[in-house]
Amino acid sequence: MISRVLRNVCVQRFPDYVNKAALLQPAYKYYSSSADNTPVDLKENPFAKEKIKCILCKHDISPDYKNVQLLSQFQSPYTGRVYGRHITGLCKSRHEQVEREIMKAQNAGFMPTYHKAVEFLNDPKLFDPEKAVRPHKY
Repeated sequence: MISRVLRNVCVQRFPDYVNKAALLQPAYKYYSSSADNTPVDLKENPFAKEKIKCILCKHDISPDYKNVQLLSQFQSPYTGRVYGRHITGLCKSRHEQVEREIMKAQNAGFMPTYHKAVEFLNDPKLFDPEKAVRPHKY
């Protein structure tokens, strides 16, 4: 830390229109209320953004091949293909689980392969397939 004498010498070099009193103030004001004027030790960043969780992690849902209604939400109604992560907003591990469970359900005969089951076409949508959750840069 610069000593007060050295700081006063540096401040005298500034022209008259500079507010010299403001230069003598400390740069930050995060001091504890104790008399020793030690800086406050913050446990976490107060300006950090909230971490975005995928919808399955947020509700602690693990996909299962017997839950065909949930798995059909991640399947295209026209082609039967699984939507990508950038469209569904799933994390990598949950997306891989959903893909594995869809394959199991299709092999077991619970789900059709080339289209979405007709009884699940009117279910509420978890995401909009036309508008990606994480759009690409192009």
